[in-house]
This record gives sequence, C-alpha cells and structure tokens, in this order.
Amino acid sequence: MAGLNLRFTEEELDALRARAEAEGRSMQSFAHDAVITAINEHSRLFNEAAEHVLKASEELNRRLA
Repeated sequence: MAGLNLRFTEEELDALRARAEAEGRSMQSFAHDAVITAINEHSRLFNEAAEHVLKASEELNRRLA
C-alpha cells in the first residue's frame, strides 16, 4: 500500500493524538479514516448538487432537446 507523509503543527498533532487515543485507535488509522470520510462527503455533496441542478433545469433541458 502506498504511503503519504503529512505535516502537522504541534497543536494539531496533540489534538490528533488525543482524539485517536480517546477512540482507542492509532493516529494513522484515525487520520486515514478522516481523509476517506472527507473524500466521500465531498463526493456526496457534489452528487447532491448535480442532482439538484438536473432537476431544476429538467424542463429547459427537455425543451432544448
């Protein structure tokens, strides 16, 4: 599996360490899941926006076809 190095401030690293520890997880596992969650949320929001635009312009698209 490919790796990625990330840089954090001391405060950010302390917060990451504390949050991961509170959940009984490694910092690596916690950070990985946080990134994947952010990617999935971005995709979900994009899909919702695209669906909204398609619905809003449905009649116009039908007339232009």
